[in-house]
Amino acid sequence: MQDKTTKRQIHPFITFAIDFAKLIRLYNLVILVGTQAMLKIFIIDEARYGVQSLADTYFWLLAMATFCIAAAGYVINDYYDVKIDVINKPERVVIGRTIKRRTALIINFTFNFLGLALSMALHYAIGLINLGVIFLLWWYSNNLKRLPLVGNATIAFLSALSVSLAGFYYQKNTPYILMYGLFAFFISLVREIVKDMEDVKGDATFGCRTLPIVWGLRRTKEVVFVFLAIFTTLVLSTFVSFGNIFSVYLGVVLVPAVSIFIYEMARADTKQSFERLSTLCKIMMLLGVSSIPWLGP
Repeated sequence: MQDKTTKRQIHPFITFAIDFAKLIRLYNLVILVGTQAMLKIFIIDEARYGVQSLADTYFWLLAMATFCIAAAGYVINDYYDVKIDVINKPERVVIGRTIKRRTALIINFTFNFLGLALSMALHYAIGLINLGVIFLLWWYSNNLKRLPLVGNATIAFLSALSVSLAGFYYQKNTPYILMYGLFAFFISLVREIVKDMEDVKGDATFGCRTLPIVWGLRRTKEVVFVFLAIFTTLVLSTFVSFGNIFSVYLGVVLVPAVSIFIYEMARADTKQSFERLSTLCKIMMLLGVSSIPWLGP
């Protein structure tokens, strides 16, 4: 009898923990912090100290500030998009089910407060930058994401900023970090447009004016191909510039992945096919991140 009672008490907590992790996109946040850690070890400190590079209080202040503010951004986005997500991604809806709307706002405020406090403790300039990020994430969730391309570009910019912030703070090997920020911008931009193509039904129901709704799928694909062409040009330029194992990595791994994406994009015409393309974008992001140890300033 005691075991059954204990099971009943634990179960709601586990359910809440799982849904909380979904709400803040814990998987994405771990990748974000992992990317910053790899930049710190291999680019900023040039692999001189190995993992000991992470024995740096300032790095963790920066990483945790980024973690908290990004988590808050995911929460406020879901808060505003509950009705749309019920149509587009019903299985992923958390707010209004296991987590109340008021609780979601408290979580958002708490993460923003912690992120801003950590940023200010690090440096007032980082604090001001992240204050601007908090405002942009709210504006995006409340308005910008419903506009053609503007919302996509906003998230792409914030993705690039989250990667580049370490370079701004440490002021070491900044061009290399900005290169990864630029890569993050274009991959994020393409993925956000693909997600809009995937979510056309729900977005159209609630009056959103995303690119696929305004221009249609065919013309939106053309826009994606333009951005992919720019991205591929950047990758190939980098390939030619370095002439080392990093170049081999780009040529053997990343370029074929982009080619597969272009082929699949040309054929995509269903929600499921756009879901696969969104997943492929994530894979390309991970491939880009995994190239960091091979760069070597």
